[in-house]
Amino acid sequence: MSELLAGKRVAICAGSGGVGKTTTSAAIAMGLAAEGARVCVVTIDPARRLADALGIEQLGSDPRRVDDARFEGHGIAIQGELWAMMLDPKHTFDELIEQLAPDEKTRDEILANRIYRELSGAVAGSQEFTAVAKLYELDRSGLFDVIVLDTPPSRNALDFLDAPDRLTGFLEGRALRLFLAPSGLAARVVGRGTSVVFSVLRRVTGVDLMDDLSVFFSALSGVMDGFRERAAGVKALLSDPATTFLIVTSPEREPVEEAIFFRGKLREASMPFGGLVINRVHPLADGDASDEVDETALAAELGGDAALARKVARTLREFRVLARRDSASVARLTRELDEPDPILVPHLDGDVHDVDGLVAMHRHLFADAARRAELLDEAAF
Repeated sequence: MSELLAGKRVAICAGSGGVGKTTTSAAIAMGLAAEGARVCVVTIDPARRLADALGIEQLGSDPRRVDDARFEGHGIAIQGELWAMMLDPKHTFDELIEQLAPDEKTRDEILANRIYRELSGAVAGSQEFTAVAKLYELDRSGLFDVIVLDTPPSRNALDFLDAPDRLTGFLEGRALRLFLAPSGLAARVVGRGTSVVFSVLRRVTGVDLMDDLSVFFSALSGVMDGFRERAAGVKALLSDPATTFLIVTSPEREPVEEAIFFRGKLREASMPFGGLVINRVHPLADGDASDEVDETALAAELGGDAALARKVARTLREFRVLARRDSASVARLTRELDEPDPILVPHLDGDVHDVDGLVAMHRHLFADAARRAELLDEAAF
């Protein structure tokens, strides 16, 4: 992993849901921090997996430093700094408005506007756009050597890749231009029919929707150039040579298909692919591809308990079936993703939800090829 991320400022972990993407992101960030880098790991997953894995009660929308003492006694010495945060898309969108507004009056008008409050969470791609906009802001701040981003499942990650273009398309779309044009829809919306509707709404609810619309679109025109510039900057960051995408998957059929699909989308978008991590692999010991198990020998090793030997033999056969499936999946991923040396992490005992689990993953992620092979052999049956 150290070699894959050498010279990179941004590492984006993408893949199917339920494959250990969040814990992989945290383990990568921890490993880089242990090597002396100042690292921030960012998640847009509202679940508490990242906070739990790092032993933090709660993550907020601003980077928070992880106490180095959490790793003492686990064989990991943090030579740099490890920071973590969980993005709140609405909060991040508000921050973006504050940065792009030309003055305080425009900023306050937009943030207080009822139309904006609804639209900021509903515009297609706005949540994904705010995620990469925050990534862009963190990168430009110069506060961190590396930023590791944990993305949503891969189909949503495609929204994440397309977000800059989609939001820019919305801002430059014909419907919005009609509203913003002085002689357009905004000027005609007070026609005889609609004016009656707005008047009734104002009397019944006390809300002057026409006034809200007028203020919103007037104020929005002052930040559109800033949005376009930020979208262009975000798009450039995603394709920058200092950015890399790591695909995280497992050997199951659906995650494998998702990984292949996402790799194809990265190719189409000319996005930089850095490497492949395959979690929860069942490694097969050399010479143990057969389903044949010597139950008599097993019973002798188990003190003559034939019933226990049968159960152990059945479990071993099931494990070998999984191991053959995993071996075929690894071979397919290696071929389809054109990645000859994926990082394999064996199926660990229990769910990875704490520092011990992160350290266990770290051993595989940051070992050299020879050591990774040894660790897989140790985990094989």
